[in-house]
Amino acid sequence: MQHLLVLFMLFTFIHNPQPEKGWGIFYLYVYLHTLKEEIMLKKSCLLLVILIVSLLAACSADTKTDANHSGKKTISIGWPLDIGPLNPHTYLPNQMTAQAMVYESLVEYNDDGTISPKLAEKWKVSDDQTTYTFYLREGVKYSDGSIFNADNVIRNFNAILENRKAHSWMGMVKHIDYVKKIDDYTVALKLDEPYYPVLNELAFVRPFRFLGDAGFPKNNATSKGIKTAVGTGPWVLKEYKKDKYAIFKRNDNYWGEKPKVDEVKIKIIPDSESIALAFENQELDLIYGRGIVSLDNYTYLKDSGNYETAISEPLSTKALLFNTQSGPLQQLKVRQAIHYAINKQSLVSTVTHGTEKVADTLFWDAIPYADIDLKALKFDSKKAKSLLNEAGWKLENGQTIRTKDGQKLELDLTYIATDAIQKPMAEMIQGELAKVGIKLDIKGTDVMVGLHQLMNDETDINFWRTNGPPTDPHNFINESAIPNASGVYEAKRGLAEAKDLNKKIQQVLVSTDEEKRSQLYKEILTTMHDEALFYPISYETNNVIYQKSMQKFVPRASEYDIPYTIMDFKK
Repeated sequence: MQHLLVLFMLFTFIHNPQPEKGWGIFYLYVYLHTLKEEIMLKKSCLLLVILIVSLLAACSADTKTDANHSGKKTISIGWPLDIGPLNPHTYLPNQMTAQAMVYESLVEYNDDGTISPKLAEKWKVSDDQTTYTFYLREGVKYSDGSIFNADNVIRNFNAILENRKAHSWMGMVKHIDYVKKIDDYTVALKLDEPYYPVLNELAFVRPFRFLGDAGFPKNNATSKGIKTAVGTGPWVLKEYKKDKYAIFKRNDNYWGEKPKVDEVKIKIIPDSESIALAFENQELDLIYGRGIVSLDNYTYLKDSGNYETAISEPLSTKALLFNTQSGPLQQLKVRQAIHYAINKQSLVSTVTHGTEKVADTLFWDAIPYADIDLKALKFDSKKAKSLLNEAGWKLENGQTIRTKDGQKLELDLTYIATDAIQKPMAEMIQGELAKVGIKLDIKGTDVMVGLHQLMNDETDINFWRTNGPPTDPHNFINESAIPNASGVYEAKRGLAEAKDLNKKIQQVLVSTDEEKRSQLYKEILTTMHDEALFYPISYETNNVIYQKSMQKFVPRASEYDIPYTIMDFKK
């Protein structure tokens, strides 16, 4: 009888590797009780030992998620979207965070704004700043064992430049004349004129990353797809099920410091609430990124004390962009009054629960050329009212909305309807402006619809955000120079200094003198600040939460580059 019971218990453990502790204790009690009725200790001793070991292993599994059935160390992370086809030269549906695991760039952008070597050990810029010579790192192999060299670099550049239009958002692309091989480990990139952010744009996660020869399709047309994902990066795609999961294993050929864990499993979980629940159930080791779970859930998990949390340095800036083309916002004093009317500290702490940092300027100090001494317009409702009076917007007795020449001071604010943060912020801003006599009508819509409304002078204020490293601030300048989907070019048309600003913007990107470039950036950013074109709200961050079974690590100030290589579990 007792043998049957033992077999039943072992069967249960085999098919349920993480039983509740209470059931385990119950099994043990029943077994011992049975033994007491019929002593068969000698024959059962071995089975008892097996049972106890199984119980200990099961109890241990309750508090650890770091070991899979094969004994490998695997980090599990939840992600809302499928990783895509892992093509290094194209965009959505490719997820940048997965592309960054497999493919590498010639140079790397650091959190402090500096550039360091990656696949290129060093580089040289010609005196006229139109030729960049890169000296490639020797001994680098792709994950399939093939060699990374100049021929492969040229093949990748040519494939990318065959599709220039798709990459035209990157200023460097329109300036590239050609890329040529100097020798097996040296290549030269020739521009038609100086364009200083070349290294920053080469560091971006796509499209200037390198695919192994085995991955190229017929005619090298990577814009239409690749054969297989072969990169020089620290990870290799091992197993993939669309919209379910992707498992990356360590690249044994990796030239740099190898990852500490064996595998990373990205579980595709579209719903942020489900990601939080999966993490609580210890099905995930890690939640990493901006907006992966709601700030309410992040705060709940953080406050539980059961997990480790971390926040990265600022990534990008959340702001309001004012349309100066028409209406009350043509007046500088009205734009400044809005700055003074909103209690920004309360706004940011209430809505983001302290996960974002209050922004007083468009870029935070570590962004290149942005460390400028600019005077913050701090919350001061009396000052706001005074400026509105000076601008001619009066609040008559018994009225709640200011008027001027019979026109009410009414403004529209457009926010992205699906953004969990913008809507509550819009509602708070609406309340703050009402206190000084400004009626704010808020409406949620699609991001592109809102920007097109701003470009077409159909709305007054839009939520807006910078791109973040490594493309700030030069990409912001690019977008400000010409009509495009960002809306900045159109929004600043009403400024008296608009023509002068455009002239400086055109000069700064082709400037070859570092001192002059710094001065131009200072003048451009100072003018935009003094003219209150933007209302900076907060610096966005990566919010990270992980199980206590993992070792502590520092998150990067990058939206796409999750530092899996430095992550490990506690011993």
